[in-house]
Amino acid sequence: MPNPAEATAPRPLPGRKAQAARNDELILAAAREVFLADPKAPISAVAERAGVGISALYRRYAGKEELLRTLCYDGLRRYNAEAEAALENPDDWQVLVEFLVRVVDADVHSLTVHLAGTFTPDDSILPEVLRAGELSESIIARAHRSGRLRASFTAQDLGLLLEACAALTLPDAARTAQLRRRVLALLIDGLATPGELPGPPPAPDEFAHRWQPRGQ
Repeated sequence: MPNPAEATAPRPLPGRKAQAARNDELILAAAREVFLADPKAPISAVAERAGVGISALYRRYAGKEELLRTLCYDGLRRYNAEAEAALENPDDWQVLVEFLVRVVDADVHSLTVHLAGTFTPDDSILPEVLRAGELSESIIARAHRSGRLRASFTAQDLGLLLEACAALTLPDAARTAQLRRRVLALLIDGLATPGELPGPPPAPDEFAHRWQPRGQ
């Protein structure tokens, strides 16, 4: 009898498609390393880091702008995926803690810190942007429901906290991750401290100007 698990398992990609998928993974991983280190680096540096020919890169991406856009859009999708996973936690306070740990470990906000303004966004990402806002609001609402989160902390404050962690960078990636977790632990303790935060929280579109191409 056929194995039901085998019947439902995804079929492996044909040879050329599998190679193309592997190349794409290599290209995106290399692009992240290259452009986070130097957003002005040429696209040829990505091909060299990925170990693929420049022609293979251009078959997948029309140019540097499209590659940067894909990299940042993938980061936003990762943010949403980590938020959805954290919201499965039944503990209202731990939803926030788990989300922060997940997103800091995924390091998606380094893309914002380093690459905002290096490409022109398009409308294709709008559903993910709206979804990110909804998920962030849900996480903060759950944390407030726990009674432990500062009353003045809002979903818009999340970006400030996450970018503060992303700004901490050392040449040693493992040490960077350790120190970010250390800082995050201190910040989480601060989130549960009573008292008002100074000034108003960021407006929803207050940082939107960063995504305008630099020089405009």
